[in-house]
Amino acid sequence: MDFSFLQTKIIKPLIPFLSFSLLFTIIPPPAHASIHIYNADTFREVGNAFLLPGGSEGLLSAATSSSSSASSSLHDGHSFIRSDALLILLNLRQSNTALAVELFGRFENITFWRTKASADEHSDMEHSTGLVQVVIFEAADRNNIGGSAYGGQRSICCTPDLAKLEGCKQGEVIRIPSATDINWPIVLNVQFGGNSLITNMDNADVPITKTGMYNLFFIACDLKLKGIVMSGKTMWKNPDGYLPGRMAPLRKFYVYMALAYLVLSVIWLIQYTRFWRDILQLQHCITAVIALGLFEMILWYFEYANFNNTGMRPVVITTWVVTVGAIRKTISRILILSISMGYGVVRPTLGGLTSKVLLLGVTYFLASELLDITEYVGTVNDISGRARLFLVLPDAFLDAFLILWIFTALSKTLEQLQAKRSSVKLDIYRKFSNALAVTVIASVAWIAYEVYFKATDPFNERWQSAWVITTFWDVLAFALLCVICYLWAPSQNSQRYAYSEETGEEFDEETQSLTRGKPEGDVSLVKLEKKEKDTDNSDVSDEDDTEEDKRE
Repeated sequence: MDFSFLQTKIIKPLIPFLSFSLLFTIIPPPAHASIHIYNADTFREVGNAFLLPGGSEGLLSAATSSSSSASSSLHDGHSFIRSDALLILLNLRQSNTALAVELFGRFENITFWRTKASADEHSDMEHSTGLVQVVIFEAADRNNIGGSAYGGQRSICCTPDLAKLEGCKQGEVIRIPSATDINWPIVLNVQFGGNSLITNMDNADVPITKTGMYNLFFIACDLKLKGIVMSGKTMWKNPDGYLPGRMAPLRKFYVYMALAYLVLSVIWLIQYTRFWRDILQLQHCITAVIALGLFEMILWYFEYANFNNTGMRPVVITTWVVTVGAIRKTISRILILSISMGYGVVRPTLGGLTSKVLLLGVTYFLASELLDITEYVGTVNDISGRARLFLVLPDAFLDAFLILWIFTALSKTLEQLQAKRSSVKLDIYRKFSNALAVTVIASVAWIAYEVYFKATDPFNERWQSAWVITTFWDVLAFALLCVICYLWAPSQNSQRYAYSEETGEEFDEETQSLTRGKPEGDVSLVKLEKKEKDTDNSDVSDEDDTEEDKRE
């Protein structure tokens, strides 16, 4: 397998695509600040209620402001959920560290439709003919919505038995006051009138007292409202922009990662240009991985910056970003596998394994691309979808298979280098194998921690530290790339890594000229020393022959 294939068939055609994607990412599309979109979404039946999730996000209250009115400024210290029909404004008051929340706006875009059959059951003279309730609660108060009679199945809506036991109002959502604030959870009522098919929300003021993971649900307890749908937009804003609380730290993280890749790129480029005559194909591929890594970090920053400024996450932009990331991860894994197989060191090509390596690379790219698209494209909530759990499995299986193949190949390569007494290459490969072992151990430990983290936090109450889970993998990949760059850095001795035809006598690396510009005297001394050794060996051989003749 020749890495020039990667250069000509993969890397070069990507240059215009990556350049265009960066330009398109920098230019924010003209759009209103709105990230939660409901397009004729149908309420689904959950227990004895019809329910539609409106969104879940972590909202910060770190900024302070003396104004309690709504502001259109992006970085004004306000946090809110907003739509053309609904605006929940969270404004921290410096005097009592409380957040004032105001709901207002135009209600023509947040609209509920019920079926004609449901509307025809009522006359146009009736006042309230169908109730939809808007429930806003912090994750810690999740058990304050709903209840159960005699320890049975939990119900969202009040039943006759629960009405007697808990004093709730039959046909409405069960609300138990929070232990920290009796005004929470918040329940707002929206009524259908007469036999109308449509209704909108009314204005309301809601006080919020703390930072947390807030959830918005639309709930209908009336069984006659089966098939109800809702349309509209909502906008959720934190003090520094529209990024959800869990995603907000990622914007700064990718700035630091881009700077780290930039420093590595500068150092590598200096060495690359100094010793360009001695560059190996392996080092060309390392250069491509560094360039892709830098470009990916820049794209992620602009993607999150655009999301933070506009409140929207365009599908095309995010798809391009995750595609660049999938390409970078795929080429990185092919590079590590090829190094482990001894490409360019103990073998000139991968021979019959070339097609298998490429097939594995394409398969991994597709699995990684599908997983990242599901996880990132169009995602505006702080809670991951269930589909991701199923797509993680093939990606994890391929990673496990790659690790097994890499270490198996690396073990064979080390054996070959030991047999050939290639001490320089052997030392490099031992350091490389140690780095890989540390990486695998760290990965397994982090996976165990991630499973523990998510198992013990099913409702994302630790959302403020959840961003570390995903960023660890970027840091680990960068650390391993730095090790590879250190071991195979371009230098005047780069040819020591190269494959050499070893015919005749046992190949001795230490007697080979490793520097192109070395004085001729040094080379002649080495040759002279080697010649003397050969002469000594010849004398010993002659003595052995004489002794053998005497015996005969």
